[in-house]
Amino acid sequence: MNKTIAGIIAGTIAGIIDLVPMIIQNLTWDANLAAFSMWFAAGILTAHNDMKVHPLMKGLITAFLCLLPSAFIIGWTMPESLIGVFGMTIILGLLIGWLANKLQKHKA
Repeated sequence: MNKTIAGIIAGTIAGIIDLVPMIIQNLTWDANLAAFSMWFAAGILTAHNDMKVHPLMKGLITAFLCLLPSAFIIGWTMPESLIGVFGMTIILGLLIGWLANKLQKHKA
């Protein structure tokens, strides 16, 4: 499968997983859209980046780099919520790295 499609699929899946608890918490739609778009971008960037590291690390590094600008905003207003955000970023970053790698190896 080509890198872009693999990244879109991986990012969309991670975005949907991240949205579920956010919707349950009745967070604002701007926060939901920001989170989903971050995961969408992280998926594409993970699939396209050529870092010479394990795919799980590639996803993790890319996810944290994508989160960085939002982390300053979140941390400034609600620093305690960064614990959950970092937890989800670790889990979903690893998922994106693994999934993008598996999808790229899959013959479509």
